[in-house]
Amino acid sequence: MNDDLKALIRTIPDFPKPGIAFRDITTLLLSPAGLAASVERMVAATDGPVDLVAGIEARGFLFAAALAVPLGAGVLLIRKDGKLPGATIAEDYALEYGSDRIAMHADALAPGARVLLVDDLIATGGTARAAIRLLRKAGAIVTQAQFLIDLPDLGGAAALAADGIKVDALVAFPGH
Repeated sequence: MNDDLKALIRTIPDFPKPGIAFRDITTLLLSPAGLAASVERMVAATDGPVDLVAGIEARGFLFAAALAVPLGAGVLLIRKDGKLPGATIAEDYALEYGSDRIAMHADALAPGARVLLVDDLIATGGTARAAIRLLRKAGAIVTQAQFLIDLPDLGGAAALAADGIKVDALVAFPGH
C-alpha cells in the first residue's frame, strides 16, 4: 500500500559511515503528493483524539506540525538538551558509544494531556523511548507513536511495543 512512498525515499550507501544505508527522506519531502500522502496516512492511523503531537528533533518537527493541523492539536518540540529557552526537563538515553540527553519545556503540557509521538524514522528506539519517558515524567498520556520509516532489524518498534506503545510506520526497510 505504501510502495509509492517507499519509492520516493532514496538510499545513500555508506553514509554517515561505511556499511550504513542511509534512508534519505528529502526526496519524499520534495514531492507535494508524497508529503501529502504521508501526512494523510499518518493522520488516518492516529487512534482517538490527541492534545499534542510531539516531534523529535529535527525531521520529526516537520511531521509533528503537519499532523497537528488536521488533528486539531498543538505541537510539542523534543530537542537536544540546551537548545530550548526557559525552564526545561530532560531525559538521558544511551547511544552506541556514550549517552545523550533530550529536553522539553517544563510547562509544555498539562498533566493528562494525550500526546502522539512522531519522528521520521525509528531504528533502535533509544531516542523515542527516552522521549516517551520524558513526556510521561511531565504527566502526559502516551500510547502511540508514528514514524515514516521503520528499520525493523534494529528492533526499535518492537521495543516500543513491548513498552505498551502502539507503533505505526508507513514503510519498512530491512537492514541498517
